[in-house]
Amino acid sequence: MYRIFVTRRIPDIGIEILRKQKNFRVDVYKEKDPAYETAAPIQRSVLLKKVKGVHAILVMLTEKIDTELMDAAGPQLKIVANNAVGFDNIDIVEAKKRGIVVTNTPGVLNKSVAEHTIALMFALAKRIVEADTFTRAGKFKSWAPMLMIGTQLYGKTLGIVGGGRIGQMVAGFAHRGLNMNITYTDVIRYPELEKELGAKKVSLATLCKTADVISIHVPLLPSTHHLIDTPQLNLMKKTALLVNTARGAVVSEKAVLKALYNKKIAGAAFDVFECEPLIDCDITDHMALRKLPNVILTPHIASATKEARDEMAATAAKNIVAVLTGKKPLTPISPDHAAPSDR
Repeated sequence: MYRIFVTRRIPDIGIEILRKQKNFRVDVYKEKDPAYETAAPIQRSVLLKKVKGVHAILVMLTEKIDTELMDAAGPQLKIVANNAVGFDNIDIVEAKKRGIVVTNTPGVLNKSVAEHTIALMFALAKRIVEADTFTRAGKFKSWAPMLMIGTQLYGKTLGIVGGGRIGQMVAGFAHRGLNMNITYTDVIRYPELEKELGAKKVSLATLCKTADVISIHVPLLPSTHHLIDTPQLNLMKKTALLVNTARGAVVSEKAVLKALYNKKIAGAAFDVFECEPLIDCDITDHMALRKLPNVILTPHIASATKEARDEMAATAAKNIVAVLTGKKPLTPISPDHAAPSDR
């Protein structure tokens, strides 16, 4: 009998895949919290107890899978299936030392995250959130020629930081739908992106200087931590818009706050946060993202569509089934795996 622990409720399709296996015993953490639509994130102390003796763990990006947790689980642990594309929450090197397979869910959420990115771009450029708040407050008294002046995206330049799957899809939407010019920066070249969309590979500095909208699509690695910081922000146009749907710590939020206060850039949108779930890492400096009208905040929901979340759950579950039945995992990660330039 194989024991599988799922750290939070996921779409039923994933649980059904696991429970169809006759020799699987599946335990799903379901503790409710009024602040959440489903189960709250599992507390670390509870997680360490729950994983004892399990053969597989289906985890969320909110759980840190490190030496302590692997020790708590025991030597029978065979697979950690991450219900996410990014895997900065897992010690991949330590897992390999122990012979534990680690998997993720790449490719299945590209469209949803790309759509959300485009939605944030539109919302910033057209000042949608500001205008909604203004109207709901009863401040709309008459049409006026200078009321809520935004910016046009058509024909502007979109800078993609990370030219992987999601970055390419965002670029495609923007170029084909809005005739936007595409520049991108990445550690590798993407000839197909250049051929299909006329995209130009440039340095990060050049991208920051020339782009009207800058969209982040790199994983969180030591090399990408605070990739966008004060030096990069100082290069940007005063009319530039910044969108981050990747990982919070890729962008220095404090630097963005200063740039916005000093009118170095025009606006920013975040779906992810550096000290998530906190919206601001430092509440003592009296600067807050939530206080600025030209900032849009969403609660890490770029992949929150039925289609994407069903596929994520199914992929994570299928990886577990494959490993525990002696087959190769669908989407394995290894320490030398080239981390995907997307979510």
